[in-house]
Amino acid sequence: MAHRESLDINVDFDAPIDRAGTGSYKWDKYAGRDVIPLWVADMDFRSPQPVTQALHDRVEHGVFGYGQAPEGLQAAVRHMLASRYGWEVSAEWLVWLPGLVSGLNVVCRAVGKRGDEVATFTPVYPPFLSAPALAERTLSSVPLIQRHSRWEIDFGALEAALSPRCRLLLFCSPHNPVGRSWSAEELTVLADVVRRHHLIVASDEIHADLVLDEDTDHLPLAKVAPDLSERLITLMAPSKTYNIPGLGCSFAVVPDPDLRAAMQRTMEGIVPHVNVLGYAATQAAYEHGEPWRQKLLAYLRGNRDLVQDSIAHMPGLEMGHVEATYLAWIDAGASGIREPARFFEERGVGLSDGTAFGAPGYVRLNFGCRRALLQQALERMAAALASRP
Repeated sequence: MAHRESLDINVDFDAPIDRAGTGSYKWDKYAGRDVIPLWVADMDFRSPQPVTQALHDRVEHGVFGYGQAPEGLQAAVRHMLASRYGWEVSAEWLVWLPGLVSGLNVVCRAVGKRGDEVATFTPVYPPFLSAPALAERTLSSVPLIQRHSRWEIDFGALEAALSPRCRLLLFCSPHNPVGRSWSAEELTVLADVVRRHHLIVASDEIHADLVLDEDTDHLPLAKVAPDLSERLITLMAPSKTYNIPGLGCSFAVVPDPDLRAAMQRTMEGIVPHVNVLGYAATQAAYEHGEPWRQKLLAYLRGNRDLVQDSIAHMPGLEMGHVEATYLAWIDAGASGIREPARFFEERGVGLSDGTAFGAPGYVRLNFGCRRALLQQALERMAAALASRP
C-alpha cells in the first residue's frame, strides 16, 4: 500500500499527453482539425499510478472471466463514504452498474409505471432529460433560477410542477452543468418537499469528490435526511474523479430492499455486468488515490480561477462561480451570438452546446486539462469575440 501511494508524489498535471489516435471520444471528434476539445466531461490527465498499476497486475493475471465486486472493493467504497462524508452504508445496499447513465435509465424504469411523471431541475446533464422518455414517462422540468449570478433551486416552482402523477425526482448533486454544491439548508428544504409529495429520489452524486471550494464539503442527501432512506437512490462512481470513465464502473447506494430489488429486476438481462478491469481500477482508486485527488483538486482550483477571470473580461459572456466539478457554465446571451457553440468551434474551441442541457445560448467548458492548453483555448475565445464586426 505504501509503495503505491508513494508513486503519486511527483504527479505533473502540466505534462502534455497526446490523446490523438487513442480512440478518444473527446479528441477524435475534431480529428484533423485545429480545434481544442473542451466539451465532454473526461479529463486529459493520467489516472493515479496506483490505478494504472492495479490494471497492470490484473492484466498480468491473464484471465478475464465474468466478474463480481470483491469484498475488498465493497469495503473500500464503504470506507470512502464513511471517511469523506460521515456516511455509514451496508455492503448489501450497493448495486453495481456499468455507468451512471445506465443507472438513471434503470431508475426511471424501476420506479412507477408508464405515463408517470419524472421531475428534474434544468439546465441539467442531457441524460436526465432523455431517460424519462425512454422509460415512457413524462418529463417535468423545473428551471433553476439565478440570484446574483448564483444558481439556486426555485422551490415554489418545484411545488407547482409536482402533480399526483409525479413519482420520481432526478437530482444532480453537485450540479452539472451549473457547478453548485448544494448547501445543508437547500437539501433540507428539498427533503421536506420529497416527504410531503411521497417522491422517490435518484441523487446523482458522481461529482461529489470534486468540490473545489476549500470551505465547502459535499453533503450526500442521504446524510442530510437519513429518514428518506426508503425512498432514496444515490448514484456514484470513481469515473470523473480519477478519470476512468472508459472502464465503466459505477454503483448505486439503495438502502430500501424493495427499491433495490426493483432496480435489480429492471437490470436483469439488459444491463451488462461491470467488467473485471473496472472493478480493479475502482478498488485501487478508493484505496490508494487520495493523495492524487488532493493534488488534482488544487490544480483544478487554479484552472477554475483562470477560466472565471478570463470570462469576466470577455464582452457578452458571463458565468457564475464554480463551486464543484471541472465544468464552467457560460451564458453567451448578451453576446448576440445565435449559436455560441458553433461560433467558438469554428474559431478553434470545442465546447458543449447548452441546447442539449435545456438552455440554448449557453456553452459548457471542461477545464480538466493542462493549464497551457486551457490558456490557449481562452485566448482563442477572447480573440474570436474581439474580431466580431
